[in-house]
Amino acid sequence: MLDTRQYDLQRLLARMPLFQDVGPAGLERLASAVQVRRLERSEFVFHVGSACEAFFLTISGQVRLFVIAPNGNEKVIEIIGPGMSFAEALMFLGAPCVVNAQALTDTALLVVPRHAVLAEMEADSRFALRMLAGLSRRLHGLVHDVQAQALQSGVQRVVGYLLRDIAHDDSAPTVSLPVSKATVASRLSLTPEYFSRVLHELEAAGLIEIDKREIRIVDAGALGRYPAQ
Repeated sequence: MLDTRQYDLQRLLARMPLFQDVGPAGLERLASAVQVRRLERSEFVFHVGSACEAFFLTISGQVRLFVIAPNGNEKVIEIIGPGMSFAEALMFLGAPCVVNAQALTDTALLVVPRHAVLAEMEADSRFALRMLAGLSRRLHGLVHDVQAQALQSGVQRVVGYLLRDIAHDDSAPTVSLPVSKATVASRLSLTPEYFSRVLHELEAAGLIEIDKREIRIVDAGALGRYPAQ
């Protein structure tokens, strides 16, 4: 862990969606307990089976949550970017980690210990509700992923990924692939080759323009209707 005196921890916490409604006193209590952890690319946050006594908030960088099948294949469960949190449910359960967490780039994390979370939940019922809402959103997202993998074609999964954060009033948005195409493909339960093939298919159809990891969406409406136009 790093010396936290070089960070304005209260300001960092206040910028995180989970803590935006926490008052100054609550932020001060939490800031006194959190720690900052820096990881180099490919360094692990934790492994399957590790004890989970805290949850994590990403300040910068990216973390992938993944599991390894008996045959050695990796399956990416989620890609965690700045402002996002992970391991909350495991922390509450007091159960060993069931996934691996690995930094995809040089990454900085806030480590929020279990005892500080429980104390703040007792002190502020609104904070408890925000924690529940965050866990509910995570569960909803996982259910959506299961439905997509069971009911949607590979093309539909790629389209959904590209459009997931696009505002309807943005006429020409750009999506930056946060990590390698292989990692995104695993997240969508696709092979890297198929993922690349779909991207080029969408580009050939005039729906997107690809510049390395930058993907410009030419027509979000038409893309959302693809391939059933």
